[in-house]
Amino acid sequence: MSDYGVVLVPSTSHAIRAERVCHLAGLKVKLIPTPRHLSSNCGTALRFDWAEREAVEEALRANNVDYDGFHRMDW
Repeated sequence: MSDYGVVLVPSTSHAIRAERVCHLAGLKVKLIPTPRHLSSNCGTALRFDWAEREAVEEALRANNVDYDGFHRMDW
């Protein structure tokens, strides 16, 4: 099992922007369908390695990307 995190965002455009910001910061992220047990709002979420949680959050904050929350996942 891998230890991943998911960033929930308010819209698909926020997810795309978050992905771009993280890639530019050198972080490995991937857009995924939002796990339904976490939210039914936006259908797209950002997956990342949980060990990089602080770096992902800092990149999003530094670039004023709105997000709804971080969730730890075991897949």
